[in-house]
Amino acid sequence: MSRNARLFWIIFIGIAMLVGSSAPASPPELSADHTYDRPTGFHLASRPWVSLDITPKEMLDVIEGLCRFMAPLQNQQGAIIDPYLHREFQYSTPYFAFAVGTLVKSGRARDLLPNGIAAMESATRQMALGRQEIPDGHGEFFLASVTEAIPIYRNLVPRTQWDTWRARLRLPVQQIIMGLNNNWQTYAMKGEWQRARLNLVSHGEAVQFIERSWREQQRGRLAVGPYHIYHDGSSDPDTLSVALVGENNLLAMLRAGYNGPSASEIRHDVETALRTTLLLEDPTGQVPANGRTDDHVWTDIGMLLGFETMAWQAQQHGDLREAGMFRRSANLAFSSIDRWRREDGRWAGSYYITKNHFDPTLRVGYQTATQYSNYTGSLMFHLSEAYLLRKEETASIKEQPVPAELGGYAIELDPRFASAFANAGGTQIQVNLRGETEISSGNWWTPLGLVRIARAGWNTRLGPSDGAQTAMAAVSFAPEILRDGRWTRLAEMPKGYEATWSVQMVNPAIVRCALEYHPIAGYHGPSFRNRFIIIPDGILSTVERVSPDSAVWGVTWPLLIDDGRPLQVHTAPRIAETSFVGSADTESFLAVDKDSTLDASGTPVRSSYGDLLPIRMRSAGGEASNTFVYPHDGSQPDAKNVLNSFHLTASGFHSILGRVDGDVYVGRNFAGGRAKDVDLDGDGIPDLRFDHECGFVLQIRDGTVTAIEADQFVTARLQGHIYHLSAYVPETVSR
Repeated sequence: MSRNARLFWIIFIGIAMLVGSSAPASPPELSADHTYDRPTGFHLASRPWVSLDITPKEMLDVIEGLCRFMAPLQNQQGAIIDPYLHREFQYSTPYFAFAVGTLVKSGRARDLLPNGIAAMESATRQMALGRQEIPDGHGEFFLASVTEAIPIYRNLVPRTQWDTWRARLRLPVQQIIMGLNNNWQTYAMKGEWQRARLNLVSHGEAVQFIERSWREQQRGRLAVGPYHIYHDGSSDPDTLSVALVGENNLLAMLRAGYNGPSASEIRHDVETALRTTLLLEDPTGQVPANGRTDDHVWTDIGMLLGFETMAWQAQQHGDLREAGMFRRSANLAFSSIDRWRREDGRWAGSYYITKNHFDPTLRVGYQTATQYSNYTGSLMFHLSEAYLLRKEETASIKEQPVPAELGGYAIELDPRFASAFANAGGTQIQVNLRGETEISSGNWWTPLGLVRIARAGWNTRLGPSDGAQTAMAAVSFAPEILRDGRWTRLAEMPKGYEATWSVQMVNPAIVRCALEYHPIAGYHGPSFRNRFIIIPDGILSTVERVSPDSAVWGVTWPLLIDDGRPLQVHTAPRIAETSFVGSADTESFLAVDKDSTLDASGTPVRSSYGDLLPIRMRSAGGEASNTFVYPHDGSQPDAKNVLNSFHLTASGFHSILGRVDGDVYVGRNFAGGRAKDVDLDGDGIPDLRFDHECGFVLQIRDGTVTAIEADQFVTARLQGHIYHLSAYVPETVSR
């Protein structure tokens, strides 16, 4: 790890330790002060952890499947023809060329070499004529991919042909590119530096172009601290998918040796952004929700590429733990796309473009620019880049558990993203503080409310399924109110409602946080507080009306019922459940209050994932409403037994899954929180005593504690033994 990177993590861990050592048992709300926005250093996981060990060969297998799908789409001039538009679209041809070259150079698919050469012929011819001949004016993308492909083909074609390709790439950059200054510009920066490395332009010319682009446009897109996540500005709230594109291009330019005056500044901002993204990735490898290009499959591979590059850098600096975390996150992203792989006839080897199984002609979740060829191209190009890194540089890196699997953080992004995340023991939520008020790139991307519940080792597509917003309706996990005789969800009022985020308690075993929904100035309606207790087993949501208002209200449960293939849906008094056919993973919404009623008569709203049935849950009392959201698999108790055992208490709840007492959670396999004395078996007598209050976690197997970890130097008495614990050093417990 570089000195700056090491200081970045140490400072945040140190702050968390300092706050933890002096905080009371119930700390005050901490809103947007960044105290809890980095992992606190714990190592013990709430669930058994297994290395994925994705091999370079597995990556090549996917690349070859994609190339073999694309090859029949090539015309006699070498261009890739989109199967739906029936013309060459954007950058699919050079991306195909790069992927084929990667395969052949690695000893695979030599029969596809003529296809790759033909694609290079087509792409270089178009570049030689300038942007007016480049499909859809996407010269920035050609510049990045063709120049990157040239070295791959060095020994695959005759020298005269290779020299011809090089000669075609010497036009001044302004004659090639469209000149847009969002993420497109970072492709041009990356490509121009590659041209300098190939002696196609001078070093000085490339540095001048890159520095001007950085100072005038790109610096401002990464300037917002402390996270420096890239602002594309192409949707409002901004896109967390496209953010990775800008970051990856700049990081690749640095890895290729860029040494201009701003190199150090660019490195700081981009590396900070990607370290933050470790916390935003869901525990099963998906890019966080929201903004333009949300829920497109290729974006998970884009995230994989950034993490793979960060793993390489960490390895170069000797930080094998950070390298292992980035490798694990990259492997999770690679594994996550398998569910979208197609094996049906002519489409075999390709992937659905967005994360559903609808016919692509329906364009579910698509943006204006989305087509089958360009985003299949993005998938193969970025995976090929990642493969080359792993094959040549980083194959020996060993995976380490990542923050998204361990939990113990809560983070609010800057207002332009308007999103917050919290994670306890690998159970993660993502909430949106604003909804989108205008369509962007042909879609509505970001509804107000809780939109994602993810859990390590579980199918995170199940409800709330990233919510949904259209011109006519919207749905998320959030309150809804009866207005003028019509039920209206807060997600349907993005111009009328916003939310604020606060954090009360953070530990890998338990996070307490809250959303405050309030009408925007000039808009009238009730205010609500939604308090969350997040534990490894699920989320207790308590919604309260906090303004003096007589409005009738309820809470929306978004239930995924069809993603192009019908799901298994079950509703019963106080329970609504959904699961994929043949899967043991189930999302269960449980109405904790015994006087609750459910109304499933709403009209489904189509999200990027599929059709969401909005179920209205109401509690007769009218002042508070409690839901336990239970993401579970076949090894856990069923929803009915959990609901029957669930009892709210003054400081939390008790159930067959475990119990929350204040800032302590004790479950069947994991426990933790903040305390001095801990009652593990519920008999009212402490079983674990520390010599002073601390943050801690415990692993439990068959009712017996097997490992313990604390956030500071402390002495613990447990099971007849004394343990002198160091900060963030797990200890095996004697039996």
